[in-house]
Amino acid sequence: MILVLSRGGFCPRDLRQAEGLVQLYREMEVGYSRLVTISTDNMLATNDYRSGAGAHWTFLSDPARKVQKDLDIAEYTDPEHDPMIPYVIVLEPGLIVFKIYNGYWFFGRPTIEELRQDLRAVLKKCRLDWDISTPELKSAWEQGKRDRFYPYDKTFAQVFRDGRGFDNLFATNVPCPFFL
Repeated sequence: MILVLSRGGFCPRDLRQAEGLVQLYREMEVGYSRLVTISTDNMLATNDYRSGAGAHWTFLSDPARKVQKDLDIAEYTDPEHDPMIPYVIVLEPGLIVFKIYNGYWFFGRPTIEELRQDLRAVLKKCRLDWDISTPELKSAWEQGKRDRFYPYDKTFAQVFRDGRGFDNLFATNVPCPFFL
């Protein structure tokens, strides 16, 4: 998952960043990854921000600034808007922090390619079946040991009904204390 902690829709840098994430999100949809943006905007401003960027991923509104306060990331240089410092956090399954980018300055924010490479590294680390050309995985498949593989022959409903949700498809699943 990529978590974007945003200053809000009023910020031209955040809007430009969201516009850039639109294409990556299309790749993330087919790559079994999620993208979430949290801003200190109210719900109406958050919806305007999302629509203005042409974004289709989850945007969460935090006008009470719970995230900003809990993480102590108030951007004190902008008392008018009282936003949080913009961060992009790449998370492994179980909400384990893989990498954090501080985006106070626009070029401190990750490029789309950096995020793509981060997602590749996370999935390579977590997916038991990342490289199905290994003799061990080929042997496991031939022996009917399919628990190491994505359940290609099932629908999402079947996967979750059978207790093989996404958590069971990854090698690790330890919650991140950063988000507890």
